[in-house]
Order: sequence, then C-alpha cells, then structure tokens
Amino acid sequence: MNNLLSILQHANLLSSDHVQDLTKQLSQNNHSAPAALINNNLFSSARLAEALSELFSEPIDTIHNYRFELTNKALPNHELILKHLTLPVEVTKNTLTLAVSDPTNLEAQDDFRFATGLQIKPVLVDHQQLVGAIRKLYGKQIASGQSDSKSVSDSELADLAQFDDDANADELVTDEAPVSRYIQQVLMDAVRKQASDIHFEPFEQRYQIRFRLDGILQTHGTPPVGISRRLSTRLKILAKLNIAERRLPQDGRIKLTLADGKSIDMRVSTLPTLFGEKVVLRILDGGSVALDIDSLGYSEKQKQDYLTALDKPQGLILMTGPTGSGKTVSLYTGLKYLNTAERNISTAEDPVEINLPGINQVNINNDIKLDFATALRAFLRQDPDVVMVGEMRDLETAEIGIKAAQTGHLVLSTLHTNSAAESITRLANMGVAPYNLAASLTLIIAQRLARRLCQHCKVPHEVDDHQLTALAPLYPSLMLNHVYQANPEGCDHCNNGYIGRVGIYEVMRIDRTLSEAIGNGASASQLETIALNNGMLTLSLSGIEKLNQGITSLAELQRVISL
Repeated sequence: MNNLLSILQHANLLSSDHVQDLTKQLSQNNHSAPAALINNNLFSSARLAEALSELFSEPIDTIHNYRFELTNKALPNHELILKHLTLPVEVTKNTLTLAVSDPTNLEAQDDFRFATGLQIKPVLVDHQQLVGAIRKLYGKQIASGQSDSKSVSDSELADLAQFDDDANADELVTDEAPVSRYIQQVLMDAVRKQASDIHFEPFEQRYQIRFRLDGILQTHGTPPVGISRRLSTRLKILAKLNIAERRLPQDGRIKLTLADGKSIDMRVSTLPTLFGEKVVLRILDGGSVALDIDSLGYSEKQKQDYLTALDKPQGLILMTGPTGSGKTVSLYTGLKYLNTAERNISTAEDPVEINLPGINQVNINNDIKLDFATALRAFLRQDPDVVMVGEMRDLETAEIGIKAAQTGHLVLSTLHTNSAAESITRLANMGVAPYNLAASLTLIIAQRLARRLCQHCKVPHEVDDHQLTALAPLYPSLMLNHVYQANPEGCDHCNNGYIGRVGIYEVMRIDRTLSEAIGNGASASQLETIALNNGMLTLSLSGIEKLNQGITSLAELQRVISL
C-alpha cells in the first residue's frame, strides 16, 4: 500500500475501499498518489495540501516564492523531476530545497540527495501548483513515470566538444551515443511543449537550439559550439540524408516514436551557413490538432458563411495568409465537416501534415514531376466530389482548379496574400481571366494566429489616449472597457501570460454584387469596400473584437496584424 494512502486512511480521511481502488490504479499506471486522489475527486488540490499540512505539521509553501526556473537551469535533473513529480526550487550553500506534494515520497529525496550531493530540505506545496511549474519548464504532456531516455549531462557534451570530428559516423548511428541521446531529449521536450518548429543554429562563438511555441521562437538550450557537426550529422542520419553533402540544402523526414506507441513526423530542412549547417525541424503532429470549427475563433456569422460555402456542391474556397497562420487547420476543419461516406475527397499537399481517415491524400514530389497540377489532373479522372490543392502556385494549377470548380466540384486551396481581396488580384495577375474568377469563387478567408491570453492570470490594461486615437478610425463605436494584457510572469497554467492561439479571420462571401465587380476587373480596395458594406469584418476589426472579448491583447494584435 502506498504510504500516503495509508496515512490518510489512518487519519479517517480515506475509506478502505477507496484505498484499495487507488492502490490498484497506482499499480496499473505511473500516476503519483496525489494525482490519483485529485483525479478521482476524493480531494481538491488545495484540500489535499491542507490535510497534509495538518498531518505532518508542515506549512504550505508557495512555489512562486522561489526562482525555480534559474535553479533548474543551473541544476538540470529532468529525469528525476518527471519520475517523482518533485521540483528543485532553491540551492543555498549545501542544501537543496525540494518542492513536494507527497511528503511520504522519501525515495525522491534520496534520489535527489544522491544526484546532487546536497542535503535535501522538502517543502510542501499544492500539487496542481507543482505540476503547473513542472509543465512550465518541461511542457504540457508530463509523464509521472519513466522519462524517455537517459539524460545527457553538460559535462558529457563538454567532453565531446573538445573533439569536433564526425568523420567516423558509426558513433552517431547508435541511439546510445551521447549526441544521439541529447537530440532525443530535445525532440521529446519539443513534443511535450507542443512546439511547432525546432531550430538548431550554429554561430561562430556559440550554438543555440530554439523552439517555436505559440508562434514565438524561444531559446531552449545552448550546447557547446564544438558539437555542431555531430548534431547536424545525427539529425541527417535520422532523416536519411547525405551526411557527406554540406554545401547544398537538403530536405528529409524523421519519424519519432513516443513511449505510448504513437509516432510523430518531423519535416527536416538543412541549410549551409557561414559557421555550419543550420537544421530546422517542422513537427507535423496532426493528432494534437482539434479540427473543431467552434474552437478556431470564428465569429458566428463567419462560421455560418464558411459552413454555407462548404454545403454547396461546387465552387472555389480559398484560404489566404502567411506561412504558419493556420490555413491548413482551417482547411482540414472544413474537410472533416465534408468527410462522409457519400463523398470522394482527394487532397494534394506539400507535404501532408494532417492524416484524416477517409480522405485520399497525395504528397507532392517534384523530383518525379508529381506537382500540384499533375495531381489535380489525376484527381479529376477519379470521380471526385471534393478536391483540396495545398497551394495555387502557378497559372496551370489555378486554371485547372477553377475549371473543376465550374464543372460540379468543390475545390479548396490556399494562397499567400495579405487580405481576402488581394487574393483575387493575385489570381488575376497570374493570368486567370476575371470572368472565370467571378464564376467559380464562393468564399475567401484571410487569417492570422494570435496568442490567447491566459484566463487565470491576465491583468487589466488601460488603453491610453494615443492608442484610442489610432484605433478609433478602425472601430468607430469602440468601447474598450474590458481590455486585458498578459501577465509577463505568467502562472501555473501558461507561458508568460499566454496559452495557445486563436484565429483572427476576414471572411469574404462572394455574393452577386462582388461577383459582378470581380468580373468587371475591380481593384482590391473596391472589392473590400463592397464586402465591408455587405457586413464583412476585416482582420483589424476581427482582432479588435477578440481584444474586446478579453481573448488576446493589444500588444499581440500589433505584433500579428499591425494595428
């Protein structure tokens, strides 16, 4: 029987039946006893901390009284932290202060004492507060059991840095080599933190690894610059690239298998730079994407406009915006809505980022001349109902897609433009005839992604007169009584005041008036004026609505859409 459960039972705070059930649960998984008690609704996190404080005559401490981020940078014990769900929070002289939510877990104290050579001073903290702090350091998917691989110490990396010679790649082929284990740690940390990209960057005097979290690059680690070649070589081995070629960019893929058997694809790109090869990994974790239109951030009218266009048997729906603005998720949310047994759906992508069962997905491969136009022509010979083309990059692809939209098919695709109206101008500049655009287009959605404010720690923001003057022309009836900004210190639930992202949309429904204007060759500004008169919200207006709803901050909108 678990020590904590036994003590709570003797204190008449748990029944024997509850103890029996919880003991069985703990034997079947790696959850900690506090987590099991809270997950089974036997205690709230605060009530459990109060009970343990009374039983052990220990005060409840607050983890934010300590600079735990700095402590764990100087004293990395990633493996032990995840194994025991305990966190070093302070080192003074020869004593390590260890935040715990289970004072009976003496094994954790022994392990940290052995690993650090320091005396251990445990302090009792609220379990959810502890988990939140660990999540802030190591990501959202915390496993309370074994970590993914044996961690690599700074001293091991420093020893390797003295001999930056990877001519013998045999060492880097094995998973047990220090560099191999270090890269495994980095990849797993990126998955836990739900990063979208990983950057391995060599410079003259330093090397840095950065994660893109919620659209913002953040430094994750700075290994010795002397292992630069080993890092790039190991990544190229994993991606099955030519390790001898350092003069030209290369592209490949890595499949990372997690402990639960789930696998995650990563797209790999190498680039020769002045001081070595930079390697960027794009994490294609389609399983973590919730394809739910209600969670994407559309207003009710915007959502209805999108669904109405999807319900039509034919026409062209375009998503536009810069790279990383969420176009693929918006498209796949629509495809999921359309994905029924009665429809034949085919997609051509470069590459396929989200696997959706029931849809025929094709990876573009220019090396064998399988481009978007070739795939699209093949789709039209396969009795399609719905076709998705990853991007309309050229006139040939655009013309085939538009003809398909005019002949009884629903076509979805993307462009890279700044607004919905500019998409029409871009296609016209490619050489598409205005009358073809007028006859095929049904909907254009321009979008951006802005970070969501943490609803637990956001703080009120007084908009000054200068800001109000700048915003007034955009939103004449502006009432900014409930504007918030991020708390830079963040909390247990977020990352520096933000958590996740929300879409900001400009949904242009092509009605008869707009269709006639397109056919007559109207300019982008003229088309936007017509759409605004029809009730369309521009990106700026949609962003201000999110601001007024307390979903995002003014600073974030200025970063994303230049308010």
